[in-house]
Amino acid sequence: MLRLLIFCAVGETTAFAAGPEHSAVSARIFLSLAIILISAKFFSHVAERLKQPPVLGELVAGVIIGNLTLLGFNGLEYLKTDEPIELLAQVGVILLLFEVGLESTVTEMMRVGWSSFLVAMLGVAGPFALGWGVGAWLLPEQSVYVHAFLGATLTATSVGITARVLKDLGRSQSAESRVILGAAVIDDVLGLLILAVVTNAIIAAGRAGTLSFGDIGMTVAKATVFLAGGLWLGIRVSRRLFGFASKLQTGGVLLATGLAFCFFFAWLSTAVGLAAIVGAFTAGLILEELHYRDFKSRGEHGLEELVAPIASFLVPIFFVSMGIRTDLRSFASLSVLQLAAVLTIAAILGKQLSSLGVLGKGVDRLSVGIGMIPRGEVGLIFANAGLALMIGNQRVVNQHVFSAVVVMVIATTILTPPALKWSLERKGTRQEKLETRS
Repeated sequence: MLRLLIFCAVGETTAFAAGPEHSAVSARIFLSLAIILISAKFFSHVAERLKQPPVLGELVAGVIIGNLTLLGFNGLEYLKTDEPIELLAQVGVILLLFEVGLESTVTEMMRVGWSSFLVAMLGVAGPFALGWGVGAWLLPEQSVYVHAFLGATLTATSVGITARVLKDLGRSQSAESRVILGAAVIDDVLGLLILAVVTNAIIAAGRAGTLSFGDIGMTVAKATVFLAGGLWLGIRVSRRLFGFASKLQTGGVLLATGLAFCFFFAWLSTAVGLAAIVGAFTAGLILEELHYRDFKSRGEHGLEELVAPIASFLVPIFFVSMGIRTDLRSFASLSVLQLAAVLTIAAILGKQLSSLGVLGKGVDRLSVGIGMIPRGEVGLIFANAGLALMIGNQRVVNQHVFSAVVVMVIATTILTPPALKWSLERKGTRQEKLETRS
C-alpha cells in the first residue's frame, strides 16, 4: 500500500527526473489504464444490454485482452505481470469488500432470523464438502490443499447480483428476498473465515512442510477473534473517530476518514495473518450511517456515495486483471473442461442444499436456493487469493484449476437471473391458481 501511494504521488515526477526509461514506464501505465477502463466499460455495457451483470462484461474484457496472443498480437502481454496494475487491482478489491460491508450492518445481520442463518450455514457447508469432493475425485494427483481451496471457492455467494435481480423483478421486499439477502451477508462472513483458514493453513504447511491441526485451530481462533473483536472495538472507536473528524473544517474529511478506517483494518488483518479483504469487509460492516450523521446533517453525501466513484475506477481493474490471467489455451484440455463442468454442477447443487434451512411456511425454497447460486465478484476474489498461494516454489492453484474456477463463476452468474425469474414467476402463478380455486 505504501509503495502504491508513493508511486501515485511522485511516479510521474520521478519519471521525468530519472530519464527516458522511467518516462516510458509511466507512459505505459497510463496507456494500460486507458485500455483497461475503456474495455471494461464497453463490455459492461454489452453485458447489461444482454441482461447480464456488468462484472461479467469486465471479466470478458480481460479474457479478450489476455488472449490476444492467439490472434498474433503480443503488445499487451505485459499486463499479466505488470506490478503497478496489480497494486491498483489489489486496492480495487479492498474497496470492493469495503463497499460490500457498507451495504450491510451488524444490526441487520442480527435481525435476519434463523432461516437466513441456517440457509447460510448449509450454503457454506454443502458447497465446501462438494468442492473438496470434486477436487479429490478429478484431481487425485493434486495435494489436499487444492481440494480445500476448491471447497472454499464454492462457498462464495454474490449478494450484489442476486439483489440486482430481485430489484429488477420488483421482489426486493418478498419473503424470499429477505431470507436470501440476509443469508448472503452471513455467507460472506463465513466464506471469508473459511478462506482465511484455508490460506493460512497452506502458508503454514509451506513453512513447516506438513499441515498441522494446531495451525488450523490457531487460524480459526485468529479469524474469529479478529472479526468479533474488530466489530466490538471498531463500533466504539469509529463513533469517536468520526465525531472528531466532523469538527475538522476542511473538505473531503468524511471520505478520507472512511478510507483510512478501511485501509487500517486491511493492514491490521494482514498483521494478524489474515487476508486484507477480511479487514476491509469488517471495516465496512462496522460503519453505519449513524457514525457520520453529523456530516449528512450539514448536507454532505454519505460514505457509500463518496466511495462509489473511486471504486468505479479501481474495481474494474481487478476484474479485468482476473480475466487477463485466464488462458483460453487451457480449455483445449478435456480435463479442464470436465473440471469446470463438474464444479459448476457442484456449485449449483451445493447452494440448493441451503434451501433446506428455510423455516416456516410461505417461503419458496427453490427460489431461495437459486438466489444463493451466483458466485460473481466474490468467487473471483477467492480465485485470486488462490493464485498467490505457494508451497515451496510450486503454486497450489495452477492455471488449469484457476481457469476452471473462472468458468464456474461465469456459468453460475449467467444462469441465476433467468432461473430466479422463472422460479419466482412459477410461485406467483401457483398462488394465483390457488386463489382462483378458493
